[in-house]
Amino acid sequence: MTDPNVQPARAPTDWSNPARQRLIKQRYAAERRFRLAGFFAVALSVLALAVLLVTMVGNGLNGFRQTELSVTFDLPTLTSGASADSLRGASADAAIRSMDLQGIVGLAVEQEYGSDSRDYLTANAPFLLRDMLQDDPDMIARKAKIWLPVASPIDIAYKGRGTAEAEKIAATLKANEKLRSSFNWNFLSASDATDPADVGIWGALKGSLLTLIITLAIAFPVGVFAAIYLEEYAPKNKLTDLIEVSINNLAAVPSIIFGLLGLVVFLTWFQMPRSSSLVGGLTLALMTMPVIVIAGRNAIKAVPPSIREAALGIGASPIQVVFHHVLPLALPGILTGTIIGMARALGETAPLLMIGMVAFISSPPGGFTDAATALPVQIYLWSDEVNRGFVEKTSAAIIILLIFLLGMNALAIYLRNKFETRW
Repeated sequence: MTDPNVQPARAPTDWSNPARQRLIKQRYAAERRFRLAGFFAVALSVLALAVLLVTMVGNGLNGFRQTELSVTFDLPTLTSGASADSLRGASADAAIRSMDLQGIVGLAVEQEYGSDSRDYLTANAPFLLRDMLQDDPDMIARKAKIWLPVASPIDIAYKGRGTAEAEKIAATLKANEKLRSSFNWNFLSASDATDPADVGIWGALKGSLLTLIITLAIAFPVGVFAAIYLEEYAPKNKLTDLIEVSINNLAAVPSIIFGLLGLVVFLTWFQMPRSSSLVGGLTLALMTMPVIVIAGRNAIKAVPPSIREAALGIGASPIQVVFHHVLPLALPGILTGTIIGMARALGETAPLLMIGMVAFISSPPGGFTDAATALPVQIYLWSDEVNRGFVEKTSAAIIILLIFLLGMNALAIYLRNKFETRW
């Protein structure tokens, strides 16, 4: 008699059966299609990245170059015989201010290149001559050949993308060896200007650095302490559940909402200085804090419970367990999340536009309450300019921003790999 609880032995699968062979072929074909789709997705991503980099580098490299014009200054004649001694001592600044440097530069260019050549140089040329006289007062007593930056139309024409008239002028000057190209140090040390040949990113970069300092000083300690409380001390009830859901929702809120919040709270209610790094940092701190809280909670949760139990077993207090054992082990994950959150804050434009950090700033901010702009906002402003010279400056500024972002992400990877503990 057969036992109904005993299953009959299963016959081995006949893989040589034509139906089974078709099934195997279909499975292999599906796997090949999946691999091909994955390869196509990766190739498409790499192609998009390559196009971005080639476009940015191709347009941006010229932004790090400037075209200079050779101008011969007969300074004893142009300055009516001013002496080098007058440019030394306490009265040197007053003596230089009394000179019509703009007229001197314009007259020197006109004498060498004709009456229509006063617009060849940038508006910054007289200030460069002033700096040279301050560095070398003896220059005022002799003739001097000085290379000064040209205005944007000639600069673009020298690089091959100008108007027909400007390219004709640039070709003539180049044939006479009156033009040369050099590294544009002014782009790394100056601020915004009306002429793209005079613009620089230092003012915007300094504004970004000051803004990030405020953001980090507020978001990091508040975010870490909030993560510690929610993970280690907060009771599990409806209130904490509501707080957790709210934090997760805040991390996904569009950044412009935080800009509106900063506009209402910091500018309208508290009357803080508009367009300042202080307000920008506070606004970005509100946006970055939920990211740090989530990253901190995940890092603290990843610490094995045995660490806590061992510390409590040898007599450590709950606070000692957290700050002497749990937090040091969770710190790599917290730092990684913090740096990624700060990198996101560095690239944000919308919140800063809402609080007024879109103003024309011609000099770097001196402190946290001075009017400032940020690098993404500066890129946005230049991209909206009509002058073609701003195209290469925009791309050059994007290169600087990408280098900054890549550096912050590389730092996050380094910290994670250096301090990560594998259990």
